[in-house]
Amino acid sequence: MQTGEVLCSAKSLTTRNDLAIGIGNVIGKLDPSLFPCIRLIGISSTLATNSVVEGKGCRVGLMVIGHEAPEKIPVDEMVQLDGGHNLQGEQRAELDIEGAREFVEAMREKVDAFAISSYLSVRNPEHEIAVKELIKSETNLPVVCGHELSSALGFNERTITAVLNARLIPIITDLIASLKKVQKSTGIKAPLMIVKGDGSLMDESVARERPVETILSGPAASIIGSKALTGLNDAIIVDVGGTTTDIGILRDGRPRLDPEGATLGNWRTRVKAVDVFTSGIGGDSRIVVSGGKLHLSSLRVVPLCIASSTWPSIRPKLEALRGSRSKWVPSYMDLDSVPQTTEFYTFNRRFNGERLGPEQEKVLELVAQEPRSLYELAELLNMHPLSLNLRKMEALGMILRIGLTPTDMLHAEGSYVEYDAEASRLAVEIQAANAEMEAADLVTTAKRMVIEKIATEVFKKLIYEEAGEGKMCDIANNLVDNMIRGTGRRDFAADIRLNKPIIGIGAPVGAYLPGVADIFHTDLMLPRDSGIGNAAGAVSGNVMETMEMLIKPRKGMGTMENPPCTLHWMQEKKDFESLEEALAYARAEGGRLVKEIAIAAGADTVELIVDNHRKEAALDRGWGSNVLLEVKLTITAVGKPRLYFEECR
Repeated sequence: MQTGEVLCSAKSLTTRNDLAIGIGNVIGKLDPSLFPCIRLIGISSTLATNSVVEGKGCRVGLMVIGHEAPEKIPVDEMVQLDGGHNLQGEQRAELDIEGAREFVEAMREKVDAFAISSYLSVRNPEHEIAVKELIKSETNLPVVCGHELSSALGFNERTITAVLNARLIPIITDLIASLKKVQKSTGIKAPLMIVKGDGSLMDESVARERPVETILSGPAASIIGSKALTGLNDAIIVDVGGTTTDIGILRDGRPRLDPEGATLGNWRTRVKAVDVFTSGIGGDSRIVVSGGKLHLSSLRVVPLCIASSTWPSIRPKLEALRGSRSKWVPSYMDLDSVPQTTEFYTFNRRFNGERLGPEQEKVLELVAQEPRSLYELAELLNMHPLSLNLRKMEALGMILRIGLTPTDMLHAEGSYVEYDAEASRLAVEIQAANAEMEAADLVTTAKRMVIEKIATEVFKKLIYEEAGEGKMCDIANNLVDNMIRGTGRRDFAADIRLNKPIIGIGAPVGAYLPGVADIFHTDLMLPRDSGIGNAAGAVSGNVMETMEMLIKPRKGMGTMENPPCTLHWMQEKKDFESLEEALAYARAEGGRLVKEIAIAAGADTVELIVDNHRKEAALDRGWGSNVLLEVKLTITAVGKPRLYFEECR
């Protein structure tokens, strides 16, 4: 009988070099007598979100057809080909299939996946399909087409979505392989489901093909988990994780979806996901002393307390730094590149096919032996520290940076101690001297910076929700500072009050969210199991797949009662002699395909929901009936996930 009760829970550190180790560690802490009763394994992963935020992923070759690619798109290789279609789905230019063949041949050793985006492929996907078939016949590499991921207009957004999906394929594949490895070792036979960005579930096989749909999987699960743990239908959800803080709104018991598609970092995608505001602040955010001042960075590093628990050589190195001062760096250097004496680098993994210079190879060899600081590496390589560029290897995930974080601040003050608190205290002492502060004041200042940063991001989310996103002018920023930080109170004071309570999700929320709730004069709900709110949401969703189909009357025939029409959808562009025929075909074929997709995504029994949205233009009085512009057919397949049944002992 399902009661919603948490029977057993555990946590373990993510082991980035081998995810199976961390997954195995956490499952090993659970009660093994419950394993035969497990019907479903649900996982919400921040891997996709974090990888996009941090600029990580595999090497992608992009082929754009009939249009220029968006600026600063995150690809390694790219070609622009003739082809594409118009709004009626008619070919604008013949597809340059030979150009595509030449690009594929040249990219064999240079990329790990291909992305294809053809202009208006949502109106006719034939050029994307042709190039995909070519790549499949010539290589064994993954291929992603824009029309497979979205039926919405927006070439740039669809291109970005296809590129990100291709970049994420090996990352999600590694995660699934790690989970399956642990499943095999523990004998857990339940199906593996992964949370999508809209809060629904999909089978592991589908996740391998469409990993971009797991963007914002974490916040989606947290919003659903918040409702499950508190019973509240209206609240502001603040999920503080290691890399990011995710802010969402629960209204009438449901998370709101972003109608335009998820935005992550600077990229607008066409991924259907919860409407959350993702900020680069978390327990693993980098804290930097530069120019004698304390700064909070969105760059994720391994907390010193955690690293010292893994590598005992770190604490003696910190002890040796007592009394030392930070080295001079140019004032124009960006914050993420400013070196810190208390930071170290460690080996994570090699990136297949990435060619490194001799100095980078030596760096990998040295950090594989033990964590080393930038200054240690420079001395061993006989180089100036500022000429040793490690950012590319860090961005590719080949090395990890270890540094001072908000998690270290909690360890240093003793409010949250799970790892090596002494390493945190040493680093705080060293950096406090560099900032000309007392250690206790540095901790207080850093915690306050985290609280104010979270409060500012919550406020922005609510303002954008009411007024739409836009630029904040100087006066608006001044008012925000007044309300959040209490500045500018000489002549007036400004306060803000929320009409909803805040629900805190995540391990460190008790350290920061009481301060955030005080700023907003609202109630704070910290569920007993808030630390596993994300996991609770991961097993509470349904499988849900949606198919969108567009039917447009032929030019000049929209005034007819049953006009000849053209159907545009992910499979084809198809003409019909009447609207009635087009609708019947769309319902039958769309319903069949979306049902197949839902079953493949892990649904047990499927219910189809069909929504017709008819768009018409009104004519002046006396001219007869309205003109039919289009019919948008949305077919949604919803079902409970398949469960594994075995007699509980």
